Amino acid sequence: MSSGVRNITLTSYEDIFNVNVNDEISSNDGIEEIPLEKLYSFENHPFQVKDDEAMKELADSIREYGVLVPGMVRSRNDGRYELIAGHRRKRACELAGLQAMPVIVKELDRDAATVFMVDSNLQREAILPSERAFAYKMKLEALNHRGVRTDKPAKLSVEVVAEKVGESKNQIFRYIRLTMLIPALLDMVDKGEVAFNPAVELSYLTHEDGRALGSVTTICQVMGMSFLSGILKSQTSLTG
Repeated sequence: MSSGVRNITLTSYEDIFNVNVNDEISSNDGIEEIPLEKLYSFENHPFQVKDDEAMKELADSIREYGVLVPGMVRSRNDGRYELIAGHRRKRACELAGLQAMPVIVKELDRDAATVFMVDSNLQREAILPSERAFAYKMKLEALNHRGVRTDKPAKLSVEVVAEKVGESKNQIFRYIRLTMLIPALLDMVDKGEVAFNPAVELSYLTHEDGRALGSVTTICQVMGMSFLSGILKSQTSLTG
């Protein structure tokens, strides 16, 4: 069954975007201090920014040493800036009481900025399944939007995504299936209450079935995955 995302043929990042995405900061890039009020989150940013212990430590470090690695932004038509990399740093700056943050302004279109944003955030140590799922989907859609290039040996867009993160093509599509879950079930996946493989199978249920499953979250937590698997089997037998 389709994951809802097309898979087209293309070449390398450099050919697609006419930019080397591995060189986020070069000697020609100037660092600017931009007021925090002018920095806006990337549209549909899939990675959570939490006020947890790690954020507190980052804020303490920034308060003492400043922002050691500048963020990356692209300019907007209204004179403000969209964050590509540095969402956690911005929040830490707010907690540290800073008024501005050092950033590098890149002139990138939406697709190129999406690839930068996803790749920079996938370097985090801890990434939730939902974050990975929506990030893979956004990146694959950005690559697909660029169309087909034939001047060099071509790769499927999903192969480009898979190679970057060391996953198989099928695993990329399986992660993307998680984006089809209703929020209640996806939250259970993030909390480890529903394992990855059953979650992928659950993504093929209708939204009505998914909402029914989401309403028994507490029962599933108490009775375990065997109970949820039983529900899944009965629902799939009814829906065909």
